[in-house]
Amino acid sequence: MCRNIKTLFNFDPPATELEIRDASLQFVRKLSGFAVPSRANEAAFDAAVQDVAQAARRLIVGLVTHAEPKNRDVEATRARARSAERFGKPPPQHPEPRN
Repeated sequence: MCRNIKTLFNFDPPATELEIRDASLQFVRKLSGFAVPSRANEAAFDAAVQDVAQAARRLIVGLVTHAEPKNRDVEATRARARSAERFGKPPPQHPEPRN
């Protein structure tokens, strides 16, 4: 699935409209295979993004949990740590050459 689509449910603060739209756009891009649709497909592509965003909003509002809301900063830190472990730490920065 799309690695760029983030979990949007049970966060404090809740997901914004922009986050929902961005996730919907990524989903439609993945399904269609188009990063940017042609003019012939633009209307269908945009309508699909709207439909997916609407369905996502309904889903997020309709879900129920007893778990405490997740903190975005804590989750981002955990994601960076997983990425560093999976892909290794970035190479050290080389000092500026001396003149």
